[in-house]
Amino acid sequence: MSNTAVMSAPAATGKVKSKDKPKMSALKKKKIAMNTFISIVRFILLFGLCFMIIQPILNKISVSFMTEGDLYDPVVINIPAHFTTENYQLAVKLMSYKTAFKNSFLTSLTIGLLQVAVCTLVGYGFARYEFPLKKLWFGCVLLMIIIPPQIMSTSLYLHFKFFDIFGLFKLLTGEAKNMRGSILPYYLMSAGCMGLKNGLYIYLIRQFFRNIPKELEEAAYVDGAGTLKTFIIIMLPDAKPILTSCFLFSFVWQWTDGFYSRMFLGNLKLVSTSLSSIADDLSTYIASQTGVQSTVSVAYSNCILSTGTLMIILPLIILYLFAQKGFVESLSSTGIKM
Repeated sequence: MSNTAVMSAPAATGKVKSKDKPKMSALKKKKIAMNTFISIVRFILLFGLCFMIIQPILNKISVSFMTEGDLYDPVVINIPAHFTTENYQLAVKLMSYKTAFKNSFLTSLTIGLLQVAVCTLVGYGFARYEFPLKKLWFGCVLLMIIIPPQIMSTSLYLHFKFFDIFGLFKLLTGEAKNMRGSILPYYLMSAGCMGLKNGLYIYLIRQFFRNIPKELEEAAYVDGAGTLKTFIIIMLPDAKPILTSCFLFSFVWQWTDGFYSRMFLGNLKLVSTSLSSIADDLSTYIASQTGVQSTVSVAYSNCILSTGTLMIILPLIILYLFAQKGFVESLSSTGIKM
């Protein structure tokens, strides 16, 4: 009886397994089909989103290589019938691109480095130290993010138009100093954490440092390192991703800024301000070449404008391609921690 029971048990077990195999395979097929369907839907959504973002750029690239005749040809839609690079040559002349590129690069680079250096110190102070009215000052930082710069335009204009320090300039020269038209106001505002988007950089850096364990600093203090040495040797190397992102933000926003540039740097040729007068410059250029004063068509003017826009954003795309690794790392490590 015992041998029979022992022999029947495996047989029964084998029957159960043979019955479950079709069920398991059917469930597995359903799961694979569901995952495949979800992947297809996700691909369609991402493709549509990317197309909505990239399609205007592709349209500008197509238009930039068209001749003026192709712009009015109803047959030509996306692919130029007469491929030309004259639009780029004309945009370079009208925008004074070499001079504007050099000025914009130097301005964006120096302002970006200054803003990152100052905002790093302030953000680290908010993350690690306690001082009187800390919450009030941090609330002011948040207000810098919320309040548009246009609201402060009048006060900034008057402040730098009649710039004075405790009345010293009036005492020594008899009048206040007009600092408009120079890059010095940019540096002063950035050094005082009042530059373009400085509140956002302080907030991001503060959030990053708050996520770093305090034990690292305490271990450095035990080993005899001071506050400054700990900050430079221990904290800054770990903060490379967020510093890279803040520098990218600062460089890009400074590169494309037209508000502060027109307010303070009206005499300096920049790529961000060179597109505003391209239509008038185009009419003047064509009149000087043909000797006939005529009105430039809107389509051709938009064509040169699109070409100039591509020449402005191309350096930024190249910059993001080289720095995208640090940019993605900073976004994943800067969590929200109040």
